[in-house]
Amino acid sequence: MSGRCRFRDLGFAIGRLPPGPGNAITDVPGVRVGHTTIITGEGALVEGKGPVRTGVTAVLPPDPIFEDRVLAGAFVLNGAGEVSGLTQVVEWGLMETPILLTNTMSVGKVSDATVKWMTKRYPGIGTEYDVIIPLVGECDDSWLNDAVGRHVRSEHVYKAIDQATTGPVAEGSVGAGTGLITCDFKAGIGTSSRSVPAERGHYTLGVLVQSNFGVMRALQVAGVAVGHALAQEFAAMDKRVRNAGSIICVVATDAPLL
Repeated sequence: MSGRCRFRDLGFAIGRLPPGPGNAITDVPGVRVGHTTIITGEGALVEGKGPVRTGVTAVLPPDPIFEDRVLAGAFVLNGAGEVSGLTQVVEWGLMETPILLTNTMSVGKVSDATVKWMTKRYPGIGTEYDVIIPLVGECDDSWLNDAVGRHVRSEHVYKAIDQATTGPVAEGSVGAGTGLITCDFKAGIGTSSRSVPAERGHYTLGVLVQSNFGVMRALQVAGVAVGHALAQEFAAMDKRVRNAGSIICVVATDAPLL
């Protein structure tokens, strides 16, 4: 990531409201983000061995996660990216686990690891208290990753959760974004925030995105049809890459929710 800059560093801005201090989801008080990035191997795909380009991203609400559950909801628009545990959130309006993002074939392993992490931290789960259903979202990274090998392990999940912090959030080819493609270009994890002026309540809204969708001609930036402008330059790009894909957006706010 050395030498890379963010969109605003180039003098561009999207929207009317100002960003938070870090222009990240962690600008919302108490929200933390952690990544585990798994990169091994080179060359042609050998199922079960690699190359591996995948990972885990954890988004944590303020502590204590289980004992002081936050209000939550969900919205699906033409959605293909699955989120296990989402039905409970929609029905209850509450969230009681971290949000984990990973690749499609690793959802079960990440959910299992999250259960182990939660029950170790909150021993009464399943006996004194209700059982839990972790929130695990996915995108398909099989264009760049040995998805069938399912290289995500429990320790990768623990690391992403335990190392989650406030402050700057690593973006791009990190964590669950390591093997993702958007509009035929390399993509990954992105984040941003906006501050609502004090006269409206002085709240913060932050987002974190796992992006893995679209074709080049659909790429727009701030309303500009960038994909069309780049199409001729990248005409020789491998036309087999047609990533219909999906996208998952995690939204956090300290504004009151009813």
